[in-house]
Amino acid sequence: MTQQVNPVVETPAGAVRGVRDDSGELYRAIPYAAAPTGAGRFAPPAPHPGWSGVRDGTQPSPTAPQPSRDFGRLDLTPYFGPGWVRGEEYLTVDVRTPAADNGRRPVMVFVHGGGFVTGSTRAALYDGSAFARDGVVLVTVNYRVGVPGFLDLKGAPANRGLLDVLAALGWVRDTVAEFGGDPDNVTLFGQSAGATLTGALLATPEAKGLFRRAIVQSGNGAGAFTPEQAQRVTVAAAAALGVEPTAEAFAPIPDERFLEVLPALAGLDLRTETAADPLAGLSPFSLVLPVQPADGLAAGPAGDVGLLIGTNTEEGHLYLVPQGNLESSTDTDVLALAARVATAPEAEVAAHRAARPDATPGELRSAVLGQALFGAGTARLARAHARISGGRTHVYSFGYRSTALNGRLGAAHTVELPFVFDVADKPWLHGETGLLGPDPAPPGLAARVHAAWVAFARTGDPGWAEYDPRRPVAENLTAPLPR
Repeated sequence: MTQQVNPVVETPAGAVRGVRDDSGELYRAIPYAAAPTGAGRFAPPAPHPGWSGVRDGTQPSPTAPQPSRDFGRLDLTPYFGPGWVRGEEYLTVDVRTPAADNGRRPVMVFVHGGGFVTGSTRAALYDGSAFARDGVVLVTVNYRVGVPGFLDLKGAPANRGLLDVLAALGWVRDTVAEFGGDPDNVTLFGQSAGATLTGALLATPEAKGLFRRAIVQSGNGAGAFTPEQAQRVTVAAAAALGVEPTAEAFAPIPDERFLEVLPALAGLDLRTETAADPLAGLSPFSLVLPVQPADGLAAGPAGDVGLLIGTNTEEGHLYLVPQGNLESSTDTDVLALAARVATAPEAEVAAHRAARPDATPGELRSAVLGQALFGAGTARLARAHARISGGRTHVYSFGYRSTALNGRLGAAHTVELPFVFDVADKPWLHGETGLLGPDPAPPGLAARVHAAWVAFARTGDPGWAEYDPRRPVAENLTAPLPR
């Protein structure tokens, strides 16, 4: 790709220099809030003071402090990115635009996943070149994760990572026109934890007017911890650190210590008399809310926002196949998982077995996990949005089966992302341990999925009928459109 003369954009905070190439222009590591350091890690995002001169926007940002993630034989580096790249100023956005002019193009703001503990704008999967090619301004967002982002502490606001995304949306409203975007036509979209954050912003009063549309990819509209569940995590974290469970006590502790104690928080039993564990023990962090987003849409902008929402058909495979647990699972494992995520575990297993009578224990375990983590909360959010928005809800199901790991990975969690970003042909996604496996992606499938996302951002119509709760049918995005 040919790089050309580096462009400079004047923003309210100062000038920033980017890179111009064959896809348009790219501006990286632009701060939308002040660096969260010391006690500021547990405060709401503060306005950035701005800068003098021209800021270098040609290099990627530092990332939020985070642990490395291991998914067995599957290479998820394109998803997680490089991990923790140290630097204080990581509350930043990257902007990929066709041109920083007065074009007023549709804007898409992407919130990464990573279980509320990892992820960043540096992940290779989030290359916005295809969006810029198709006339969209793409903004990708870094936010606080782990203890600084989501641990519920006395003396600190809850859900600080969510507040970061809210602040980034404010930056988009005030600044994206300088990059050729239309602040009145913003689509917020996210995947996994980022999708759950997106769903929560549909129910957040402060988000009103900041985005016109939302896309929820494999999120959970019922994935928040109750305050009681969050308190169990807080008590365990404070005990592991040897301090009181307050923001004041946590403020002087270095980020390295927060990462060191994460193993002590793994596997906590968060079941209560009124709530199952919405994350099935896979992460000790989530949003902390008294009401699930799917039940609180009336409080936020949801009634005025179009929604595209869906899941993959074998979400749970990501958490079983790379570790070899799909084959080794037993009926006992299936029931133990159901007991963690459902109030009536035997009935939960029976329902899945009735729907798939020939399924192996591993396949049942994957189905229970996928339904608990993503399926049930997605359906709940779709139904609630359809009721409150007057029918501006579109639902999809993505079923393309990756051939990774001897063909076993299937339509697992994250497999849709290369198609959304139209990078499914990249060699770093292929091979036996690559996310998409050794086989080439079906010709035209990435073009179809990516075009649907762009069309939705542009007009609110991805190309299929609106969702009807009386006949809950999802658009099948498994195959490419006929040529």
